[in-house]
Amino acid sequence: MVAARITVNGKETPIAPAAPHTTVLDFLRERGLTGTKEGCAEGECGACSVLVARPGVNKPTDWVAVNACLVPAAALDGQEIITSEGLAIAGEPGTPPALHPVQEEMAVRGGSQCGYCTPGFVCSMAAEYYRPDRCAHADTNTAADPADGAGIDAEHGPNGFDLHALSGNLCRCTGYRPIRDAAYAVGEPTDEDPLAQRREQAPPAPVATEYARDDSAFLRRNTLAETLELLRERPDAVVVAGSTDWGVEVNIRSRRADCVVAIDRLPELRELRVASDHIEIGAALTLTEIERRLDGEVPLLAELFPQFASRLIRNGATLGGNLGTGSPIGDSPPVLLALEASVVLAGTDGEREVPLADYFTGYRQSVRRPGELIRAVRVPLPLSPVTAFHKIAKRRFDDISSVAVAFALDVEDGIVRKARIGLGGVAATPIRALATEAALQGLPWSAETVEAAARVLRGEGTPMDDHRASSLYRSAMLGQSLLKLYAQTTEAVSS
Repeated sequence: MVAARITVNGKETPIAPAAPHTTVLDFLRERGLTGTKEGCAEGECGACSVLVARPGVNKPTDWVAVNACLVPAAALDGQEIITSEGLAIAGEPGTPPALHPVQEEMAVRGGSQCGYCTPGFVCSMAAEYYRPDRCAHADTNTAADPADGAGIDAEHGPNGFDLHALSGNLCRCTGYRPIRDAAYAVGEPTDEDPLAQRREQAPPAPVATEYARDDSAFLRRNTLAETLELLRERPDAVVVAGSTDWGVEVNIRSRRADCVVAIDRLPELRELRVASDHIEIGAALTLTEIERRLDGEVPLLAELFPQFASRLIRNGATLGGNLGTGSPIGDSPPVLLALEASVVLAGTDGEREVPLADYFTGYRQSVRRPGELIRAVRVPLPLSPVTAFHKIAKRRFDDISSVAVAFALDVEDGIVRKARIGLGGVAATPIRALATEAALQGLPWSAETVEAAARVLRGEGTPMDDHRASSLYRSAMLGQSLLKLYAQTTEAVSS
């Protein structure tokens, strides 16, 4: 097997002698690329972000920003990354490189003070700069300075820059206005830009990896069948996709595994198919890939995505991982419960489909057997027309929810024909609000019905007191979320 290596800023770099748990962040810094910083070591601050060449949605390759502090270096075996140092544009021999356009705008608009966070901002900004479907909105800006013009809304610039691209980057001293100005001032990549040209070529193909050091191993197989056989042989293995959860365990809790098995590049787990009666979403597709491929086709998922962590996390996180951890405060389970989704579990003896409502059995426990993987998530069609996702948290974005509520209702001729409600953060597992669903179905979609059902909803689950919220607050928010949904739908109908 070929020795594990990563192409860093155009140069092949062996991963050895790094340990299998060594993060991309430490791997880069040990090689002198110190623009990649450690801030939080848990994917919250973005100081560590780098660009990875990934399969594209609109072009063969997308430049995707990820948290280098969470991803094991071995997970990028055979892949290609760009750091903040690699963004600089090479000049004539003997002359220093020129600043990249995003670096130039950050400099001239005062987007950096101490500079610690700046390389991470620059990499996240560069990923959005190279997004193929980003385009200027000529009718929104006539100002001489593009950064002064109005965008299509408060979070999109006149150049099409989506400010959510920077939602995972924190700055402690500069202030966000000059950073936003820099983001809204960048233009389009030129035809001569090598990173723009790189998008027209295929990304590196997946490679099998067998990287072992110090009695621990990082393994990747080429097919699902080979991976399932490996898991049968190694039932103790930790399975990772984006490493957005496992990376925190490694960094903050110093957890180590004798064997880590990567499944993020298995082709069988990266398909998205729309059939006549369901949509099947591969368990290893990242949330960003799902969001862009579905392009709003499932409105409830479209409402979830911007509220799920940050763009940096969504560039690595997967639905399979979010369900596989079994966390009662994961944001996707309430939405998928409301959509009546099921999971396709694959093992060496075949596949089985389990309704998500029957999947969770206890705190971080499920019906998934040892050696089984979540291959896909299936969402039945047609979709309910009245949907909403309410996430109650201390911050508007990039936060862990205190309570999460997802609604999917069929309302015909003023009568609730069907109601499905998924809840997170109010029990040991994500749950369906079955009593509230029964209190709605068959009754008029009216203030009286909703107020009565809201009282039922306040009693669903077993909410607890913790540092995020009290049990009384959680119960109150459950009822309030249904009242909010009614107000929103009534306003929509009356308008």
